[in-house]
Amino acid sequence: MPLKKSDLYSSLWASCDELRGGMDASQYKDYVLSLLFIKYVSDKYADYDGFEPPIAIPAGSSFADMVALIGKPDIGDRINKEILQPLIDENACLSRSDFPDFNDINKLGQGKEMVDRLSNLIGIFQKPELDFSQNRAEHDDILGDAYEYLMRHFATESGKSKGQFYTPAEVSRVIAKVIGISPDNAKASTTAYDPTCGSGSLLLKVAAEAGKSITLEGQEKDVTTAGLARMNLILHDFPTANIQNGNTLTNPKFLEGQQLRTYDYVVANPPFSDKTWSTGLTPTADLYQRFAVFGPPPPDKQGDYAYLLHIIRSMKSTGKAACILPHGVLFRGNAEAVIRKHLVISGILKGIIGLPANLFYGTGIPACILVLDKENAAARKGVMMIDASKGFSKDGNKNRLREQDIHKIVDTFRKLEEVPRYARLVPLEEIASEKNDYNLNLPRYIDSSEPEDIQDLIGHLQGGIPDRDLEALSAYWQVMPTLRSTLFAPLREGYSQLQQPIAEVKAVILEHPEFQAFHGLVLQRFEDWRSRNESFLRGLKQEDQPKHFIERLSEDLLATFGDLPLLDPYAIYQQLMDYWAETMQDDVYLITAEGWVAKPQRIFETNKKGQQKDKGWSCDLIPKALIVDRYLAAEKAQLKEKQAALDSCSSALAELEEEHSGEEGAFASLDKISAAAVKSRIKEIRNDRDCIEELIVLKDWLELSTQETELKKAIKELDTQLDRLAFAQYDQLSPIAIQDLVVNDKWIARLQQDLQAELDRVSQALTRRIRELAERYEAPLSSLVEDVDDLTARVEKHLKVMGAAWN
Repeated sequence: MPLKKSDLYSSLWASCDELRGGMDASQYKDYVLSLLFIKYVSDKYADYDGFEPPIAIPAGSSFADMVALIGKPDIGDRINKEILQPLIDENACLSRSDFPDFNDINKLGQGKEMVDRLSNLIGIFQKPELDFSQNRAEHDDILGDAYEYLMRHFATESGKSKGQFYTPAEVSRVIAKVIGISPDNAKASTTAYDPTCGSGSLLLKVAAEAGKSITLEGQEKDVTTAGLARMNLILHDFPTANIQNGNTLTNPKFLEGQQLRTYDYVVANPPFSDKTWSTGLTPTADLYQRFAVFGPPPPDKQGDYAYLLHIIRSMKSTGKAACILPHGVLFRGNAEAVIRKHLVISGILKGIIGLPANLFYGTGIPACILVLDKENAAARKGVMMIDASKGFSKDGNKNRLREQDIHKIVDTFRKLEEVPRYARLVPLEEIASEKNDYNLNLPRYIDSSEPEDIQDLIGHLQGGIPDRDLEALSAYWQVMPTLRSTLFAPLREGYSQLQQPIAEVKAVILEHPEFQAFHGLVLQRFEDWRSRNESFLRGLKQEDQPKHFIERLSEDLLATFGDLPLLDPYAIYQQLMDYWAETMQDDVYLITAEGWVAKPQRIFETNKKGQQKDKGWSCDLIPKALIVDRYLAAEKAQLKEKQAALDSCSSALAELEEEHSGEEGAFASLDKISAAAVKSRIKEIRNDRDCIEELIVLKDWLELSTQETELKKAIKELDTQLDRLAFAQYDQLSPIAIQDLVVNDKWIARLQQDLQAELDRVSQALTRRIRELAERYEAPLSSLVEDVDDLTARVEKHLKVMGAAWN
């Protein structure tokens, strides 16, 4: 069976986390990721038949040789000496600091504890399904993505101060896209640099956007994290990437003579508000002239601008860059205000993207992306500002950008378009005005708050829905112009009233011809997309790359719905991307590994005694339900009919028991209601004239119970028969039939269902708002006063009857 991404990731994490014991996640990750790396390079390069492998595997130092050490009392020492050291000696791109000490008793335990822990850990990667030499990992970064998956989970588990080695992949993708690198403008000589590269995820996303091999260089202060970056880049097929260890501000490693090397693209996620940034550095006497133009940040304050100025100095004259920084850089005063003013005036600052809070693993504070561009900086007339702080989903205890959030940010930034409460291109004159004085705090320029829902005092006093509130729904009336007059009638100047009962509003909307027309238009758009892409879906081949496959599909879907009113095209796009992550991705990987083949697999479960039990079967590509619906509809209907009869019988049985279970009931004399007990009681009273009613009830129960038993037996037989017929049907499936089932019955059917959910949201949102307004102004003050007077009179009347009164 081919390797499924979801299975690989989840099983690796579960296995590794189970073996972690009491070790801190920030330390344990080094062992797990090192083993994944050695397994991968061994599988890929141990029997390399090319001229010179990117990573040389010395004899005796492969993963297979590591497996041979399982159970050895000196396993940790021998991994260090026989596996790691020869590998390091043979490859200049690796160093001893890249790997943890596999003989560290403080982390791994002593004696048998260490032997068992390391042996079990190696065993995880020894599984046959993790044979990466037979897997097409190099074509789609399955292993590289697995490495990042594990890093993300370890970052989550590592705590606030130890998760900073990892920049969330979604943020990295935004940065890589907004700097503008693409296959159209990238070439072999293109250079990209990250001065605080962490585990290398930002560089990798830049390379992914480039779509070809470019020069990648990065520097990382933490020696262990630098090792993670080197391995991460090799796993993603960038073995020539140059990662150096050291403090970028005090000891930059990438130089041209006595000057900083400059790059086409620079990306960074430096440590937030680093107050020790100037330790070992005299900013006013900086050898590399990083602070000469804009001035140095305060040495005893936050170092955010120190990193930013290093980035600017590292950009070529046409270079692009993006840097993640805390929001404080947008508004803090004193020396930072001076730097910010020079930055705006220079025109190098192209844009600011405000991100949601709690995205990053080292901190919960919100951050922003500063996008820099030296090309045509002098002619730049404004700064593109985006407040994307509200677009995210919850992921455990962190927030996470969704696919739709990423796409919307990037689209808006590239088009420089204004989106109310989200984005605008702010003129430099507005930023430089006396009011703003180069303060770049986003709320000054973008009001992202929702409009206040203002209560209308006259409406409450006299009744009627304010026309102002109905005008706020103009997006709906533009699509369905007569729907408003169907729902509302004028009450007096400036106010209207609902013409139907509130409970009927949704039905009126759904049945209105203009809503029906809109519904039809949306479905027709989807049908156009399906027709346009069906041959592409069916044409998926083993040599195709899944990531390119979903990119084409999703981009076309987004474009298909991009100009339709009321629907959010990004929400429709998100539905596809969610389904891709949930199911479709695994389907596509199965097809690109094996072709259009669907073979059910029997599921065996091994108990504690080592005995295997057949638990049925499954087929990931074509689940049983699809086969049943397409080929065994009559059998399914028969089973459904029997199940309905059983439900009815069981319900009647339960109702009978409940009705006659009291102290005087027919079942009162029974300790337990069962067939044996009922038969015994019938035999006991069958000739007793005083128990005729009880006898009737018991016989009714026995008849229903017998019927229930027979129905359960029949259902079991039908279910077994259906299961057998479905299993046999797979052998009859041709490749065309498999394509039809997967493309139409599985993929398209699910996406159509998701689209209908988006359509339902349109009608539900309008219905909810109309109900809210109708209920708000349903009872004017005069009717409330009448109600109070009526209730008062009724209370006084009752009190008078009782001979009492209130004052």
